[in-house]
Formats: sequence, C-alpha cells, structure tokens
Amino acid sequence: GFHTTEPSREAILAEIRSRNIMEDVPEYLRELYVVLEDSTDPLDMVAFSTTLLDKLRAETGVTTDAAKAADNEGEEDDEAEDHTLAKYIEPLTNILILKLIFNLSAAYHTISLDHVKNLTSGLGVTFEQMEKSIVLSTQSKALSVRIDHRLGCIRFGSAALESDGMRGQLSSLAKRLTAACSIISPPEDGGASVKADRAVVYDGVRATLQSEHLATLERRVVIEKRKEEAERLVQDRLRQEAAARKAEELARKAEEDRRLAREQKMREREKLQKIQEEMDALEKKRILTAMGRSVENITAEELKEVDTAALAKEHAEKAQKKKDEAERKTREAAKALDYIVRAVRIEELPRIKESFDARVKEDRTQYEEEVVVRAKEAKEQWERDVAEKAKLAECSVFDYTSKFESMLMSARKIVHEKACTEEDSRAELEAEKGKLDRARKRKADEAKRAEAERIAAEKAEEERKAEEERQRKEEE
Repeated sequence: GFHTTEPSREAILAEIRSRNIMEDVPEYLRELYVVLEDSTDPLDMVAFSTTLLDKLRAETGVTTDAAKAADNEGEEDDEAEDHTLAKYIEPLTNILILKLIFNLSAAYHTISLDHVKNLTSGLGVTFEQMEKSIVLSTQSKALSVRIDHRLGCIRFGSAALESDGMRGQLSSLAKRLTAACSIISPPEDGGASVKADRAVVYDGVRATLQSEHLATLERRVVIEKRKEEAERLVQDRLRQEAAARKAEELARKAEEDRRLAREQKMREREKLQKIQEEMDALEKKRILTAMGRSVENITAEELKEVDTAALAKEHAEKAQKKKDEAERKTREAAKALDYIVRAVRIEELPRIKESFDARVKEDRTQYEEEVVVRAKEAKEQWERDVAEKAKLAECSVFDYTSKFESMLMSARKIVHEKACTEEDSRAELEAEKGKLDRARKRKADEAKRAEAERIAAEKAEEERKAEEERQRKEEE
C-alpha cells in the first residue's frame, strides 16, 4: 500500500500537469515558472523575473528590507509567516541565481563581477549571498565556477575535465612510460642479469606476438561495435530529445491556447459584467428620474450602493399611491359632477317642457301656412299648364309628334347598328389576340418545363456519379 521509492521531480511535474493545477495558479506565478524552467537568456531573465518577485512580495507583504533582515539574522519576518507563499520568496531567489549562473556558463567562459552585479541588482541580495549560492552550486560538480577577486571576474569550466578520475591519469601515464623506457633502454651498469631479463622479455614478446595481434584485432572489433553502439545510443538519445522537445512544444502550445481561451473568457465575462453594470446604472437613473430625484450630481459609486430592487419597490409603491390618489379624486369629481347634473336637470325640466310646447305650437302654425301656400302655387301652375296646352292644341303640334319620334328613332338605330358592328370587330380582334397570347404562353410553359426537366436530369446524373464515386472510394 505505500510507495517504496521517493517521487522524482519529473514525476511530480507530470502529476501537476495531468491535474491541471497550473490553471489555478496566478498568472504571474505561471510566468515565473516558465522563466525558471525554459528561459535561456541570462541578460533578460533577471529583469523579467524581478517584477514577478516584487509582485509576489507585494502579495505576501514581504519587502526587500525584511527579506535581507531575515537572511542576516537567520529568522523569518512576522509578515512573511502570515502568508503561505512568503516562505518561498528566498528559495525562488536562490533558484533564479543558480539558473542565471548556469545560463552564463553556457554563453560565456569569463564574465566580470561588475556585470554580474548589474544583472542581479534588482533581486535585493548582497554579493556575499550570491557568492554563497555559487559555492553551493559547485558542490554538485555539475558546474565548475571559479571567482577571481584579483582580476574581478568569474571563470567557467567543464566539471568533467576536473574530476578525480581525470586528475591521476597524467601521473599514471608518466609512471608506465618510465617503466617501459627502463625495459627498452636499461642503464649501462645492468650486467648479464639485465641482458638475461631482456632476452626473457623479448622471448615472451615473440611468443605472445601472434596472440596479442589476434587480441588487438578482437579489441578493434569490440571497439568498433562499442562505437556503433555508442552512435546508436546517441541517435536514440537525440530522437528521444527531439520527441521530448516536440511534446514539450505541443504542451506549451496547448497551455498557451488554454491561457488565451481563459483570457478571452475573462474579457467576455468582464465585458458582460460592465454592460450589466451600465444597464443597472441606467435603470437606477430612470427610476430615480421617475421618482423626481436629480441624477446629475450622483456619482458611479453612489449608484452602485443603491439597491435596485428596493428602489424599484419604492418607485412602484409611490406610483401605486399616486394612482390610487388620482382614482380617488376622479371618483369624487365624478360624484360631484353627477350631483350637479341631476340638480340642473331637475331645475330645467319645467322650462324645457314649456319651451317644447311653444316650439310644437309654432311648428304647427308654420306647417299650416306652408300647406296653404303650396296649394295656391300648385293651382296657379296647373292653370298655366292648361293654358299652354290649349295654345299647342290650336297649332296642331301633337299631330306631328309621331313623325318626329320616328325620325329620331331611325337616326338612333343607324348609330346603334354602327356601334354594334364596331363592338363585334373589337370583340373578334380581342378573341384573336387572346388566342395568340394563350398559344405563346403554352409555348413558353413548354420551354420552361423542358428546361426544368433537363436541369433535373443533369442534377440526378451528377448525384448518381457522386454516389458511384463515393461507393468506389469506400470499396478502395
């Protein structure tokens, strides 16, 4: 049930990425993580990281002076203890210094102390603290750093060339070369024993010459195989590093896309919130204006403090109260008007009746007079008509009326027949024109129908070919 090995840094980082913990981290801490992990520019990383560390100090309430005092006295400030992130400020500063030293060693062989002080001036640490960090970094033997106070510079070297195994190789080579020289060219006072030893050695060399030659050839084969294996391992390592860099680039791109998406959502949320606040402010101003209050001298902060629901409720109550008061006054005015109208009608009823009777009597008298006048005028008109008729009868006018009537009717018949002929001609022309129009319309309809059938056939043929092409691709 328990883990038997300690988790590695890569495993912890992979677990953090898989759980998307970085999305819950503030933006400036994510940027600081990217600088410490991926940045390789020693001239810009400190300046960029200083602003992020200052923001972290501002968030935690830890100042640069408080951090210095904590480093000199060996205890943390009381303000740093109140915040969880305060205790990580000094370790992050040390890591930033180590990252700076590693990047400088990759870019420079020698660098002046003044230039290093200028690079680290914004971190708020003394040069003694930086020297301490440099000395601690050399204990891991991953980096060779020497501080030359006489020339005022820092020298970088390769830790692999100064390892314990490499330091004794020259002395061992010197000893073995001395032994070989004593065997090949012994001193003159060696005597017969030396010559005998030399002969034994030469005989041994001659005896083992063939085997040594075969062993040399075998070693050559082994060396070639090891060289090929080493080259294969290097190629595998390069491929793995390329795959790791590609995966890291994809992960970084995905993280950047997620960050851009989060920023877009935040901007949209802020935009919607701002629009909602503006709409609320306009609604509050409208309600206040409807309530009769002046909104010219009201600030935005005062409008935010106003409760919209309470203000709307107050406005509704006042509007309802005003409406009830208006309805009450209307009912009272209607009641008073009804009383007045009733009293006026009661008082004016006898006078209206008297006036109506007088008007009826006057109209009756006028009607009787008009009847007498119309009868007199009608009698006079009848007498004039009778006299006119007698005059016409004396002149025998009525004997010629039938002839005059027949003349008029014959003229009218000629005009009527001519009009009928013209109308028949016009009707025949219109019928012929209508027949031609219907024929043209039928021809146009036939052409449209044929065109529609052709288009439908072409479309069906294209669909059939597309379906055959799709089936052919599916079969392939």
